Amino acid sequence: MPATHTRSPLELFALSSAKPAARSSARDPGALTERERFRMQLRRRPLLFDGAMGTLLYSRGIPQRACLDEIVLTHPEVVSRIHREYLEAGADAIETNTFGANRFRLVEFGLEKLAGQMNRRAAQLAREARDVAGREALVAGAIGPLGGSLRNQDRPHPGLARAAFREQVEGLLEGGVDMLVCETFGDLETLLAAIEEIQRACDLPLIAQMTFGEDLLLADGATPAAAAAALTEAGVDAIGVNCGAGPLACLEALVRTGPPSAVVARSLQPNAGLPQRIEGSLVYSAEPAYFGEMVPRMLAAGATIVGGCCGTTPAHTAAMRAAIDALGAEGRRGATVAPRPDEGERDNAASAAPRTPRRDVGAVGEAPPPTALARKLAAGTFVISVEIDPPRSIRIDRTLEAARLLEQAGVDLVNISDSATGRVRMGAMAVAFGIQHEIDLECLVHLTTRDRNLMALEAELLGAHALGIRNILALTGDPPRAADQLTTRAVWDVDAIGLIEVIRRLNMGEDQAGAAIGQPAGFTIACALDPTAADQDKEWSRLERKLGAGANVIMTQPLYSVAQVEAMLDRARITFGPGGFPVPVLLGVLPLHSSRHAEFLHNEVPGITIPEEQRAAMREAGARGAEVGLEMAMDLLERTEGLVQGTYIMPSFGRYELSAELVRRLRARMAARSAD
Repeated sequence: MPATHTRSPLELFALSSAKPAARSSARDPGALTERERFRMQLRRRPLLFDGAMGTLLYSRGIPQRACLDEIVLTHPEVVSRIHREYLEAGADAIETNTFGANRFRLVEFGLEKLAGQMNRRAAQLAREARDVAGREALVAGAIGPLGGSLRNQDRPHPGLARAAFREQVEGLLEGGVDMLVCETFGDLETLLAAIEEIQRACDLPLIAQMTFGEDLLLADGATPAAAAAALTEAGVDAIGVNCGAGPLACLEALVRTGPPSAVVARSLQPNAGLPQRIEGSLVYSAEPAYFGEMVPRMLAAGATIVGGCCGTTPAHTAAMRAAIDALGAEGRRGATVAPRPDEGERDNAASAAPRTPRRDVGAVGEAPPPTALARKLAAGTFVISVEIDPPRSIRIDRTLEAARLLEQAGVDLVNISDSATGRVRMGAMAVAFGIQHEIDLECLVHLTTRDRNLMALEAELLGAHALGIRNILALTGDPPRAADQLTTRAVWDVDAIGLIEVIRRLNMGEDQAGAAIGQPAGFTIACALDPTAADQDKEWSRLERKLGAGANVIMTQPLYSVAQVEAMLDRARITFGPGGFPVPVLLGVLPLHSSRHAEFLHNEVPGITIPEEQRAAMREAGARGAEVGLEMAMDLLERTEGLVQGTYIMPSFGRYELSAELVRRLRARMAARSAD
């Protein structure tokens, strides 16, 4: 099955401090856009950004004259470690190392052709670092000025400038950022051009931050109030001040931008004071404790987004985190600042004591009852499942929050992938047990034969059954990625067909060697089908063998048109007879969120074919890409109703809110039909 990416959803940030809003027939909160959710969350609690990247890169031995943006390609481990340090210090958002990753700045180093690659890789590194840290956090794509002076003869041609911004934005979007931050701009005209290109490319939350001189004017002469008015008119989500002389000067500039509103928030990310050069290095004067002391003043001035810029470190972030948390504690005694996510009240479902998972092993000598999935399929219930990727860390908190979100949206079960694309992640069985134990939400676990020999496969299955995990998707698995484990070799004692046979024999009460296991197991066995595979004869021949080996349900790769579904059904009638598929089918759906996303999946991901009609629709969608992608998925599922027995939804870039919204819309439609 196709790999889903690490999570960076705004809904996890929103869930961390507020109970889900009650649904209303007038407007479902789930239908809010990412920008609306972001603005709503800023009204609930402050968002803490990280601090400087360049300061820490220099401290780790990167030369002063090096291209800092290139470090994501040459020393990715250094950048990843810095991201993790800020997350460990308590940051709610981390910025990509892309401040100067545009072709105008990169030309100085002869690297202008790598601009798109640098931005994409930087976003991926930040997302991976967040996943490893296991903290709820947003990944913000950082975009800085194009460089050069403000004299007209030095300005790049407007068309070339816009193209450079667009190139950077597209790279960041391909890498999976959750939001975008234009920062350190002193030229309002250039900043507005960058904003326009961002808004043409996507509808993600957007923060616009400026840098003012000692006279509290932009380099082009604009006042804070004038700049704020222009940016408000441009439709950004937050207006702010960053860099500059230090907290006090930035704070004064922020106050002069005017008060924040329900529509446009305020942000503040100052330098750690003025630097001085000591033994060849720049040393900033403002200590972490001072930044912590400044937090109440920042919030009182209306900033709901705070953080640091040049000279700040994870120690500064930690001090600010402690100050925000302290204000949160006071807020519970009457102040207005909301508590931190792990201190605030959760909804009843989230705060309930861990439940004992249903194991249903059956009486001695008897097979256990069918799984809930098997029962629903047998009853003709339309089943909805969403895929969840395990974390790349030892923490499961964010994964559980994603599962809660999907449960509240109305899924029947969730799928847990097994180190998709051959990258190391937490074991799928452990994640499934955690979800079923904490939330009592049924799981279907992907089990690949790539990493385990036959004995290990059987041992894993016996343990899974004992813990109540009885839905298995049998997969051969992707090859290990050399980037993760240079010496790792795949095992593949058996392939997916052989694994299905192993599970079927366990369901008969014996292992692969014919030895009794005490009583029959009760696994529901799923298998995969790629209806658009290049070699159709081979794919359908393997499906016949999978069903012959004992598979109970088919889960397809994502499809995007009724024609694709009808072609699949026609081939099923040819293969299996007039009745078509002999077992239930869950139709794979991967909602698109942008034209770039559609082209990437179509051209670069094996097993996914997106017809030209759908790709053209995404090109026309522009910034409405995510909504159009959801509408296309809903239309496909409505038009194929009765042809399949359920759907298997695959999030992209970990945007579980999009998948949850699709689930909510499906459930609402089903409820409306029942009412009729």
